Amino acid sequence: MIKQKPDFLWLCSFGFAAFVLYTFNLGDVSLRDWDEAIVANVSREIYRATNNYTWLYPQDIGGVPYWNKPPLVHWLVAISYTCFGVSEWSSRLPSAILSALSVPVLYTIGRLIFPKRIPTILATVVYLTLIQMVRHGRLAMLDGAIACWFCITILGLLIARFDTRGLWLVGLGLSSACLTKGIAIGVLLAAIAISFWWIETKVGKTHQLPLQKPSSLTLLLLTTVLSFLPVIVWYSLQYLRYGQEFLGVNLGGQTFGRIWNTVENNQGQPWYYLIIMAKDTLPWLFFLPAGIRLAIRQRDRLWAKLVLVWGGVYLLAISLMATKLPWYIIPAYPAISLIIGANLAKIWDNFRVYRNYLLIILFSLLSIACGVASIIYSLSPQPGDRDLLLVFITLAIGLTITTILLKARSRYFIVAIAISLYLGLLSLFATQHWNWELAEQYPILPVAQMIQKATPPQQTIYTSYPYYRPSLNFYSDRIIIPQSDDQLQKLWLETSSVYFLLSSDAAARLNLSDKRVVSSLETWEIAIKED
Repeated sequence: MIKQKPDFLWLCSFGFAAFVLYTFNLGDVSLRDWDEAIVANVSREIYRATNNYTWLYPQDIGGVPYWNKPPLVHWLVAISYTCFGVSEWSSRLPSAILSALSVPVLYTIGRLIFPKRIPTILATVVYLTLIQMVRHGRLAMLDGAIACWFCITILGLLIARFDTRGLWLVGLGLSSACLTKGIAIGVLLAAIAISFWWIETKVGKTHQLPLQKPSSLTLLLLTTVLSFLPVIVWYSLQYLRYGQEFLGVNLGGQTFGRIWNTVENNQGQPWYYLIIMAKDTLPWLFFLPAGIRLAIRQRDRLWAKLVLVWGGVYLLAISLMATKLPWYIIPAYPAISLIIGANLAKIWDNFRVYRNYLLIILFSLLSIACGVASIIYSLSPQPGDRDLLLVFITLAIGLTITTILLKARSRYFIVAIAISLYLGLLSLFATQHWNWELAEQYPILPVAQMIQKATPPQQTIYTSYPYYRPSLNFYSDRIIIPQSDDQLQKLWLETSSVYFLLSSDAAARLNLSDKRVVSSLETWEIAIKED
């Protein structure tokens, strides 16, 4: 029989550890382009709208209707803005809390599928310390929230095996997923849930589960209708207001269109997500292949059925999609963590005879690599790079201790990995480097501040930069539209009082007549045409 008090303590401990990790230093770096900045822009429009129905019919900056995704997370961010003001921290807080919530929910799932506590603890530790899960879960994006809704749906399905009231959790998870990222993700989650339910109730069962009883059909129908009622109502209202055009964008290009069409040239081979998974799960990756073999061997057990269906169906679905983005894999990480946790528990129980020389070599190489990286960053002339010194020193020490414990045949090498990863992540989040995609383009804040000071509010500005940057729109609170050199020349000749944001190279190429530079930075200037 499961003792409730120890479980409650573990649940609270994981919840607290996740909350600290997901919210530590959350607002110290600027929002990154696309998902984060778009969520922030739409949420800010909801927050400051004078029209009482803007929350129901969200719009982007400039009053353009926002049809890309349903607005559940945007509503939560707008509430955060109401409580704490508009900032990076308040933009990321709702997604960070939902992502952190998925950690104790995963622990609860583990207690329902594993006969012992140790695989649950180890699986939750793995999930807590997956770098890309934590890093993307901290951002104002949708995928951490989707991972949470996946976990809640699976938890409800497991509870429904012995108590049909768990169906309400299933409904909550499915409807929230649909209101977060669209109907397609809800269909995929429902397919996973139905596949698992069918395998669990039809294959090899000699007794009837509560969910199979005729008396449960009414409750099943009721929870299904009530759960999807908000989704049906929201989509119906959008259709009544915007018509077929909304369905073409939301259900077409932004939802089901991504299955067979490539969006923004984000494509890859069918094994794309296997490579992403390998990078994202290091060093826990070393224990994944044996975990998969264990799940296949024990496929008649509840935990193996769940992780094979959850991970297998989801990975197959996203691998077949034409559009591929690294963070699409995040909802599979709870299942992957359960697989790794099951293998780690087997190692934990057999630690006296366990010695794997390949693991000793691999962890030795990792510790050496982290040590070399710490030396390189300590000698870097850039002060910002030296911030990573503590990160790599922490990992080098922790992985060295791991290697020593592996050689000593001590099962506590697992604890050493977990502690070093957790402290390493905290050290990373204390730096400016954890949102490292920001370094791929020019710094946004100085340019946005220049635009705010030099241009009127709600001004449309045309830029020579070839790519659209939603973060620049957010921080400048202006509409910045990329244009080619020919388009800029044409606008300059045909339009009066037009504002251009030009790089130094573009300004020299264009050589615009009657130009007045109203503000400038090192490599950027704002120019206006003299009347």
